[in-house]
Amino acid sequence: MNISDKITKIRVGTASCGIAAGANEVLELVKKHAGNIPVEEVGCIGHCYAEPLVDIETTGGTVSYSHVAATEKAIANMFELGEDNRFDIPAGRKAKELHKVIRLAGRICPTSYDEYIENGGYKGLKKAFAMQPDEVVGEVKKSGLRGRGGGGFPTGMKWGFLAAKDAEQKILICNADEGDPGAFMDRSLMESVPHQVLEGMLIAAYATGATKIYIYCRAEYPLAIKHLQIAIEQIYERKLNELNGRSLEIIVKEGAGAFVCGEETALIHSLEGKRGTPRFRPPFPTDSGWKEWPTMINNVETFGNVPIIIGEGGDKYAEIGTEGSKGTKLFALAGDLKYPGLVEVPMGTTLAEIVFEIGGADPDNVKAVQTGGPSGGCIPVELFDTPVDYDSLRSLGAIMGSGGMIVIGKNRCMVETARYFLDFTHRESCGKCTFCRVGTKRMFETLERIVGGKGELEDLDFLEDMGNKIRKGSLCGLGQTAPNPVLATLRYFRNEYEVHVIDRQCEALACNALVDVQLEQSNCIKCKLCIKNCPVDAVSDDFVIDNNKCTRCNTCIEVCPKNTIFRVKKGEGFYSE
Repeated sequence: MNISDKITKIRVGTASCGIAAGANEVLELVKKHAGNIPVEEVGCIGHCYAEPLVDIETTGGTVSYSHVAATEKAIANMFELGEDNRFDIPAGRKAKELHKVIRLAGRICPTSYDEYIENGGYKGLKKAFAMQPDEVVGEVKKSGLRGRGGGGFPTGMKWGFLAAKDAEQKILICNADEGDPGAFMDRSLMESVPHQVLEGMLIAAYATGATKIYIYCRAEYPLAIKHLQIAIEQIYERKLNELNGRSLEIIVKEGAGAFVCGEETALIHSLEGKRGTPRFRPPFPTDSGWKEWPTMINNVETFGNVPIIIGEGGDKYAEIGTEGSKGTKLFALAGDLKYPGLVEVPMGTTLAEIVFEIGGADPDNVKAVQTGGPSGGCIPVELFDTPVDYDSLRSLGAIMGSGGMIVIGKNRCMVETARYFLDFTHRESCGKCTFCRVGTKRMFETLERIVGGKGELEDLDFLEDMGNKIRKGSLCGLGQTAPNPVLATLRYFRNEYEVHVIDRQCEALACNALVDVQLEQSNCIKCKLCIKNCPVDAVSDDFVIDNNKCTRCNTCIEVCPKNTIFRVKKGEGFYSE
């Protein structure tokens, strides 16, 4: 038998992470050589670091390949089931991950209704239809599911609020406005298993009596929107949207990328065609939301859990997790680690298990982890035995947020890290609250002075004082959590701030105003790449860097073939008179 005769199907990962790594080119070559072998485009299985990924299904099992190049040689190796670039899931991930929400991601075609059905899809919806709406709400309450968008509000309780309302229209909204830098949990779900997310929405609509569904998705997610639209049409064709005695309309609304529109009331304003700004509560959205109709909002991952809860029962679902945080949680791992990507773990898994065993980070080179995106907090490595759940992270001055997790290496500056995140949040403030609008700007300006070598000790007291006032005085979650990166780094890494303002130094050599650039001539091969590429002519013909001219752009460091150029502490480099 020819080896290729053993191949029954080929799956190519073509989610955004795969496409960015060249999966479309790989796909075309695979199709060219596949002949009669079925070739299927699938979503993301979470191993974004290994893309492009290709699974070869054979009569003897599945053989996976990673980092597949779009070359004839690489494709031929796969069709021959060769050893080059074979992919095995790292042992740490196998031991610690538990795939429930993403169990089908990367394993079925995202836009195939039939394949979703073959793998248990819409069984939860069918089961829900055999129950009374209040029984469905009861199962969600039993499960202990809390909102996965970051707030952690009990999902079943929120469903109960909407279900209790007697109104001509009741609105259900899926918050897919995933705005955290480094977060991609919701995008991956929508790209990979759109029917699972939509099944959760249909169950929620049945249980609460909703009459219309909006999916508020950021426009920067074109592939997710495309897959959702295809899945919605398939739902219409099969009349799965026929609930509560009417045809339920499902509308995808593309957001313009405002971070504040992840907040419930700002999102509702945006859906109404208004400027995305939050409002005072009460009234809460379940009392008065979209066009004053009762409205309930859950995020993508929350809806992705619902078919599982109804399918296996709330009590069964609640067996996983901690006392106050049930089920599993998706995290987008990024930063200074070996295996960045999407992971799913039981609530209560420790930071150390996620960062070191799953993410493959080097324990000797990790300083901290930022949880909860730009509004989260930096947790030092000494506290990595902390279980990841809503309450434990909050006690450390951080939040779980929607699930972004950025690992910070020892070569990073925590002051610059805080400045980076505050730069984002102060720009994203809608401007409605004085504390958020002005306070975050003043905190950012103070951090700019500190990393610029002009900070004073009293600036640290100002940052703490202003940060706490912003927390208390802001209207919405953006302002209330915006100071977290600064307050957390001051709490755990105050010594780094003090070195910046007292010694005018940056130990991590990350802050441009507090470092020099040095060329070690003893190892220099005189290739002149540094001279040719310096944008400000700071490198002389005798290979000396003038730090008065140098802008610390790192170009010379990057092009040097012998690594003879590097950053040093301020005052140690050459200065022209």
